[in-house]
Amino acid sequence: MLHRNFTKPFLVGLSGLLFSCSTPYQTLHQKAVLVDTHNDVLSQVVFEGHSVETDLTGKAHTDLARMKKGGVDVQVFAVFCDETYGPGRAFQYANDQIDTLEAIVRRNPDKLQLVSSPAQARAAVKAGKIASLTGVEGGHMIEDNLDNLDHLYRRGVRYLTLTWNNSTAWASSAADETKGTGYNGKKGLNDFGKQVVRRMNDLGMLVDLSHVGEQTFWDALNTSTKPVLVSHSCAAKFSPHPRNLNDAQIQAVGKNGGVIHINFFSEFLDSAYTRRIKAFMSKHEAEIKSLRAQGTTGMALKDLLFNKYPDESKHINPPISLLIDHIDHVVKLAGIDHVGLGSDYDGIGAAPVGLDDVSTYPLITKALLERGYKKKDIEKILGGNFLRVWEANQPQAVAKK
Repeated sequence: MLHRNFTKPFLVGLSGLLFSCSTPYQTLHQKAVLVDTHNDVLSQVVFEGHSVETDLTGKAHTDLARMKKGGVDVQVFAVFCDETYGPGRAFQYANDQIDTLEAIVRRNPDKLQLVSSPAQARAAVKAGKIASLTGVEGGHMIEDNLDNLDHLYRRGVRYLTLTWNNSTAWASSAADETKGTGYNGKKGLNDFGKQVVRRMNDLGMLVDLSHVGEQTFWDALNTSTKPVLVSHSCAAKFSPHPRNLNDAQIQAVGKNGGVIHINFFSEFLDSAYTRRIKAFMSKHEAEIKSLRAQGTTGMALKDLLFNKYPDESKHINPPISLLIDHIDHVVKLAGIDHVGLGSDYDGIGAAPVGLDDVSTYPLITKALLERGYKKKDIEKILGGNFLRVWEANQPQAVAKK
């Protein structure tokens, strides 16, 4: 999740792509196990009153039919709330979202299956179901309590993002470190933060380093005895945003044995995106104000404007090729075993042209083939690398509570 405090984002409307004819890339895509490590549909769509069992085209990136169409095999559903949910609220809200996912799965046993291990995930995929699990985005949701961490693990949470944009009492975020602040003016992990990482290692919960500050990144990497996860981030080489990883960090994740999942957010992929979208919106400010007054907002608003002004809008969002550039860069620095996909769908404002929603993943497989990647390596990028790291995090022994 990226900018939840901002106005509801827009999408480029290229919906309706059909993958009905069998082609080499489609055959490969269906054969591979596609894992997306970060989707915000629970907190941003379901909790807004929408049902993923219905067609949400034009309203959200995600619904069950489009997930199936896109070949999603394993989905990590993000559990999120921002820093305004203080003690006594954040942990409960996390549980509420897990309850919601469990209810969705119960209503759709032919489509979804809750899983808590790589073996269960593979079995679900073999049965033709989407293997479903959760990752908690933001260490504030454990409310400084290791018992809460244990509880979330027992409920099926398999990664914890140590911070969101806000720092916790024990870890500094990228946003705060960039501003020169952290927790109580400090950066990195304190002793309790290191306890959290060690407890996650013991449980078999992946340590997610998206959103964390650079000092927290290094402290966590030096504390963890297991391969780490970066669930939805990009390479700073192409967009020097605080949320992206610099080359030293990318190399370090490779040496650790972990995996970096590339985020689809245009701003993280392309440093010039923000300038282009702001210029477009400023030019049409009066029209946007009028449309909003009439009740047209979100995806519908942007679709309308982009369709009305195609010559202006066609170059605002980056091409898919730039997302592949980020993958190439991680492969170059860390190796083919250390990159994957973490879309951040329903938590982002704009994806590359063509990647309108969860139905469009096959276009990434197509682009990887065109870039010259071998089939076995594409299978690693699409999901094999995550399954390997998840397997490496399986607990040897979990302390009984």
